[in-house]
Amino acid sequence: MDRLAREGVRFTDANTPSSVCSPSRYGLITGRYCWRTSLKSGVLGINSPLHIETNRVTMASLLKGQGYRSAAIGKWHLGYGAAQTTDYTVPLRPGPLQIGFDYHFGVPQNHGDATGVFVENERVLGLRSSKVEAFGKTPYGRQYMGIDAPQRTDETVMEVLTDRAVDWLNRQDAKNPFFLYFTPVAVHEPTTPSAKTKGSSGAGPAGDWIHDLDLSVGRILQALDQKGFTKDTLVVFSSDNGGVVLTEGDRAEAVAYRAGLRVNGNWRGRKHSVYEGGFRVPFLVRWPGRSPAGTTCDETISLVDMLATTAAITGAKLPPPSEGAEDSHNVLPAFLGKKSPKPLRDSIITHSAEGNFAIRQGPWKYIEGKPAVPEQRVPATRRQEMTPQLYNLRDDPAESRNLLESNPEVVGRLKDLLSTIRDAGHTRRS
Repeated sequence: MDRLAREGVRFTDANTPSSVCSPSRYGLITGRYCWRTSLKSGVLGINSPLHIETNRVTMASLLKGQGYRSAAIGKWHLGYGAAQTTDYTVPLRPGPLQIGFDYHFGVPQNHGDATGVFVENERVLGLRSSKVEAFGKTPYGRQYMGIDAPQRTDETVMEVLTDRAVDWLNRQDAKNPFFLYFTPVAVHEPTTPSAKTKGSSGAGPAGDWIHDLDLSVGRILQALDQKGFTKDTLVVFSSDNGGVVLTEGDRAEAVAYRAGLRVNGNWRGRKHSVYEGGFRVPFLVRWPGRSPAGTTCDETISLVDMLATTAAITGAKLPPPSEGAEDSHNVLPAFLGKKSPKPLRDSIITHSAEGNFAIRQGPWKYIEGKPAVPEQRVPATRRQEMTPQLYNLRDDPAESRNLLESNPEVVGRLKDLLSTIRDAGHTRRS
């Protein structure tokens, strides 16, 4: 990961659209805020149907139209099939292949999920029969579904996924462009470092688990080097939400915190929350000869911007804003190190696990302070988030001083803008 930063651009104000994973992944692939769908809070379940409409433009379908081969390898967590409850003993259709990908290999939700299996293309890998018989307990305390297929081993999932990604890259050639959507399970819980990294970090299992991610990134970069693809390949590294911060107890994150690891830097909050620690993520762009090496960029961008930016790179045409890529903005100038006279985005919306909206414009951030539904249960640790708040992130990046009462004009303007954006159905203008 340090190599990517040395050889490319490190963004300091890159944001996920949600502080949890499924909505951010949806936004990345479709260029649309996920709260515009039926998923108003939380994440998709293990038995959820495919959440992306098969007639919607995606990163994969857009690039397919430009002659690209594409693969989705790793954690999927966007649902399979059309039924309300996924049947893993039949072809998992529609799925990644129906939204533009040519190949898929991954875990349905995460490496600790109750399926316990891998999926390849439209089938559970090695499925032997339609028998399903629950057994044992997952790391989350749920029963494994007991699908009649080879079961995953959590400590080796990262290596298996990376093997598949490297193998797929090795089968590409210089004549045909390719797109790899590689989504490692590290550093999500359960924290399961491999035998190669155990004890390597000095920050306990969570630190070691980060080393597994770094090893995986290194293998991907090495594969590009060995195939001679490096100079012609744009590599983007990011995350789907901020990290989990725990200070007490014996969970791996707390052990790492006491050892000095600060996964969210100095940002307030963590995964799930409406504060910056839930959304500010690493974002590294390496594009030899085009992205200026060893530089930083403070442009405000969102993962939903990847689709419009990809269209700008390839010359592909997006549908009208009302029909697709509704909230995706072209941030290619920032990738190329070009300074724009005005921000590439007028505003940005972020959305917490409880469905609490925040909107940013310039230095200001307004938090609406409402869960997705009034009766929704909000954890005690996040009830403070359910009040309207206003922060000036330029003067107070730690979100420590609520300026709501002293800036009624700013509050009114941002409240109106938030309502307008929600009602309009899109933020992209052309």
